[in-house]
Amino acid sequence: MADKANPVVTMRSVTKRFLDVTANNKINFELFPGEICALLGENGAGKTTLMNILFGYYTCDEGEIFIKGKKTELTSPRDAISQGIGMIHQHFTLAPSQTVLENIIISTKSSKGLFLDIKAATEKLLHLQERFGLQVDHRARVWSLSVGEQQKVEILKALYRDVDILIMDEPTAVLAPIEIRELFTTLKSLVKENKSVIFISHKLNEVMEICDRILILRGGEVVAEKIKKETSTRELVNLMVGREMLEQLEKKKISTGEAVLEIKELTVANDKGLEAVKKIDLLVRKKEIVGLAGVSGNGQTELCQTLFGLRKPQAGTIKIEGKPLPPGDPQRAIRAGMARIPEDRIETGLLMDLTVSENMVLENHISSDFSNKGLINFQAIHDYSDELIKSFSIKTAGRDAAAKSLSGGNMQKVILARELSGSPSLIIASQPTRGLDVGAMEYIHQRLLEEKERGIGILVISDDLDEIFALSDRIIVMYEGEIMGDITIDEASREQVGLWMSGVLK
Repeated sequence: MADKANPVVTMRSVTKRFLDVTANNKINFELFPGEICALLGENGAGKTTLMNILFGYYTCDEGEIFIKGKKTELTSPRDAISQGIGMIHQHFTLAPSQTVLENIIISTKSSKGLFLDIKAATEKLLHLQERFGLQVDHRARVWSLSVGEQQKVEILKALYRDVDILIMDEPTAVLAPIEIRELFTTLKSLVKENKSVIFISHKLNEVMEICDRILILRGGEVVAEKIKKETSTRELVNLMVGREMLEQLEKKKISTGEAVLEIKELTVANDKGLEAVKKIDLLVRKKEIVGLAGVSGNGQTELCQTLFGLRKPQAGTIKIEGKPLPPGDPQRAIRAGMARIPEDRIETGLLMDLTVSENMVLENHISSDFSNKGLINFQAIHDYSDELIKSFSIKTAGRDAAAKSLSGGNMQKVILARELSGSPSLIIASQPTRGLDVGAMEYIHQRLLEEKERGIGILVISDDLDEIFALSDRIIVMYEGEIMGDITIDEASREQVGLWMSGVLK
């Protein structure tokens, strides 16, 4: 039980500015021994900035930080680690070619001076594994581990450095349901030993399950602090966004139409020449959302790249509305009626240095709507962009603002606006809300449901089970490049889908 008399972390009136933007404004925060405290807020609310201050990446412009009662200056992560603070990021910081043990002992001091005491290090690691239930082969190369196992290595790396304050940023974002259960078991074992955890997440059901106390940030300020027993998911959502949210998405029952996407015996190799997609069959009909579930790294990226025309398959066929889709030709995919929402909006969805307006017409700037005999009609592009900015509620300084100046949610809205304005017959949406806050998620989910009602077939590829169940009429699960199961939403259970995602047939 948390000791409310003696906090292990106290942050008083912490303020951080970046030029004319105040990311944190006079934030007060306390963390107690033996508790899991959640930090909630929309993107840009200041959660990660606050934790980066606590971990020494940033220094605050104003305010004070006390660790275990002692005023502390944290000017680097090394300072934070020396104070018993560890941070595990959503994107792991491991060396793939090195072993688990090598990753864990890197940059630590040895009892033998210049020489590493491998035997002592191994014994210490095995003791930590046993103590906290974090079983992973210490001799294995990191590249050979699953995402869940890599996360265990990150936790072990922190524990090896004797941290007792652990910051976890979106820790379940890429885990399978079984791996999430294992993580929660580990966190519970940590707090039993009076260690403390700060849990940053967008998944409110997980926050309500694992956390003791919840701090809600909005616009760089603390707007509420709640004890789990005294709040609800609905209240937390409304506090995060500052308005009433929908109870749930209205998913109407609609009779599906003819097939709009047919995949037969599709086999695709990854960049290493290994089969990432193995002879899969997949069907999407008009007026249907098919959710393709699976933990990241099981062939979904290669499947998307093949559908988008960015990767050629080794074998198999793809048809859109009954017509074969030529392999390796992105322009033909667009002309066939495919709207493409890639999983990485920054790397492949937008050109970040171009303006909002330029990104809106990337795929059709040479069409007769915007050009005549090679001459660009800029006024037509401006009018078109202004209309889309308004109809998709994109928050931007204007059509001439650089795409990189937008928030993640508004970047995704620019992609949606560009893709949906072309009246597609098929939408391929890969991780459409990854990294977005609940307000942006609600908007994008609502738009996809509206497109389905208009008669479009939609394939949603996501590792977020909440998203899959919220949107899908039918769920397909992919594991190691193969289809593990295909089930209607009325018959689907989270347990069954979770087992399939972990490679278990039942």
